[in-house]
Amino acid sequence: MNSVEILVPDLPESVSDATVATWYKKVGESVNRDEILVDIETDKVILEVPASIKGILEKILEQEGATVTSRQVLGFLKEENSNSQKITKVESNKFNLTSPQSPNVAVENDSASKLSPAIRRLILENNVDVSKIKGTGIGGRIIREDIDNYLIKKIDDSKNTLKTTSIPEVEQTIIVRNEQRVPMTRLRKRLAERLLDVKNSTAMLTTFNEVNMKSIIDIRKHYGDIFEKRHGVRLGFMSFYIKAVLEGLKRFPEINASIDGDDIVYHNYFDISIAVSTPRGLVTPVLNDVDTFSMADIEKKVKELALKGRDGKLTVEELTGGNFTITNGGVFGSLMSTPIINPPQSAILGIHVIKDRPVAIDKQIVIMPMMYLALSYDHRLIDGRESVGYLMLVKDILEDPARIILDI
Repeated sequence: MNSVEILVPDLPESVSDATVATWYKKVGESVNRDEILVDIETDKVILEVPASIKGILEKILEQEGATVTSRQVLGFLKEENSNSQKITKVESNKFNLTSPQSPNVAVENDSASKLSPAIRRLILENNVDVSKIKGTGIGGRIIREDIDNYLIKKIDDSKNTLKTTSIPEVEQTIIVRNEQRVPMTRLRKRLAERLLDVKNSTAMLTTFNEVNMKSIIDIRKHYGDIFEKRHGVRLGFMSFYIKAVLEGLKRFPEINASIDGDDIVYHNYFDISIAVSTPRGLVTPVLNDVDTFSMADIEKKVKELALKGRDGKLTVEELTGGNFTITNGGVFGSLMSTPIINPPQSAILGIHVIKDRPVAIDKQIVIMPMMYLALSYDHRLIDGRESVGYLMLVKDILEDPARIILDI
């Protein structure tokens, strides 16, 4: 039978190495063609490695957590034939058989193989007899609650024994404390490095303002259903934010610029990054040439990028570039924050939760849906005049969206 190499995919030019994230198959298991064998995690994205043939996973050379490079051999696939299938079935039956003398051997071995490292340590520390515990986790897996219940029952039984033998009751307390040490993902590690670099290499400052969101809320209520029927996507807030940000970048080119050594690079195009929270950490996919987008195009693209980020399907190209970033902490309920610049960009806009608050309008106190804006910027490049002027323009456009149509 022929063996086929399982190779690391070609890594992007900006990525020198990667980490083996998850093996989905164990040695000896059958694999279908194009079935995902392993995930490879880079600083930016997760790459899936599918099986090139139908067969059996013969060998794993690089375990989870190992650092690998482009085109490195991860393991071997063995082409499956009828003889190997028969052997596998015979071995499987052999291990599933239970004799009358040892009816629980197979069950105990199977349970032991399902114990997590934390549970194993807990069992050893408290001298627990695993055979007396019935797992309540998925597939009969023993979980921490099972150990705790066993220890409590053991204490109660010992107390009852002491009482029946007329021995004074002795209080016993077993405190079970558990820790779990998990290595940082490459994305989280890279994110930590970049955040520290920003803190140490920029003169970051944040300026604030607040926006009355009533006009945009009224537009969404009035035209939301028509917009969705026409374009097949909901009219959200993000398209308004991006349009306002875009107008600001056109009128304040310093906000759209970056520092490269001793030079200032002014970008004559508008690529806006959108901060997206994913299970693996924060990523910033990019909307390229956003000045060519309609409101509907923006909503569709933002939705697409958010779903890809959630599922870990973003490509390197979708995460590369960007001249300015928008981060929306309001989706998590954040009232106010000081966002950190996404290097090599020079500014980032933080938008927050919309709250009804009393405000003074025409010398009258009224309740309005208000939202705080926060613009963090690199003071080496952007002065107070540009930063405050930019934020005021974004505020004015959001409070009166008709300014976008009239270009005023």
